[in-house]
Amino acid sequence: MSKVSDSAGTVVALQANYLEVQLDHAPAGVPDRLLCTRRTRLAHRGAVVYVGDRVHLDAIDADQARAVVADVEPRSSWLSRPAVANVSTVVVALSIDQPRFDPDQASRFLLTAEGTGLAVQLLLTKCDLIDAADRRAYRSRLSGWGYDPLLISSATGEGIDCLRQRLQSSSLAVICGPSGVGKSSALNALMPQLSLRVADLSGRLQRGRHTTRHVELFSLSPGARVADTPGFNRPDIPVDASELGVLFPELRRQLDPWPCRFRDCLHRGEPGCGVSRDWERYEFYIKALDDLKNLSRPSRAG
Repeated sequence: MSKVSDSAGTVVALQANYLEVQLDHAPAGVPDRLLCTRRTRLAHRGAVVYVGDRVHLDAIDADQARAVVADVEPRSSWLSRPAVANVSTVVVALSIDQPRFDPDQASRFLLTAEGTGLAVQLLLTKCDLIDAADRRAYRSRLSGWGYDPLLISSATGEGIDCLRQRLQSSSLAVICGPSGVGKSSALNALMPQLSLRVADLSGRLQRGRHTTRHVELFSLSPGARVADTPGFNRPDIPVDASELGVLFPELRRQLDPWPCRFRDCLHRGEPGCGVSRDWERYEFYIKALDDLKNLSRPSRAG
């Protein structure tokens, strides 16, 4: 049995009770990807290990391609859903059709992404299903939301090179979005060697089938990884009512410089509020405010 000393790496996948760790610099004769368990002392001090974590290994067994995670480095960022550490960019992937673009669902995903405080990239997939005039309409509409969407087609390859260039500038980009929008198809187009499983939409509801079952990191280029994540269709709005406004780029633009009389203004027509109501997602913003306020009210006993 060949054993070597400790090394550092990144957790690239979780499989049941095991971690898959990609070594930064594999010693001679050691595979660069190892199946790992955790030291008991990590659990004793409450240290949880996630995909994306930087870890230190010991007890490396080169013959069995196994090791033990002995320590976890401090994180620069952390997402709770999907659970990924040290993310630098959140890519929100939404399909233009099949399933059809849903403004409410899109806003929920974008608010969740904005709530991380990280860079947000909006990705529109399946652009081959619409004509040039509709594409221009989508670009104009989402520009009004404060985004510069990247339109791609995994079927034709359109936009894939531009997506690759944008992702290569990020140390770890997480692609999230509803099921069936083509996240895995986009990764297959970027990295054909992956051959990730994809599936057609299910039934008349045109909902995506879950083909990605766990979070996994893939190396796009040296220093740039991309995470494929399981889809989910309705994320929760992530903040309390007083912080909601800053998650809307089109509202942030109006608040800089601050146009309201009171800093605790919720921008729903209060005296002295300088925020315009003439923007597409204003009604969604008001509804989200009401939902958050209702959630914060204590329930009355029987």
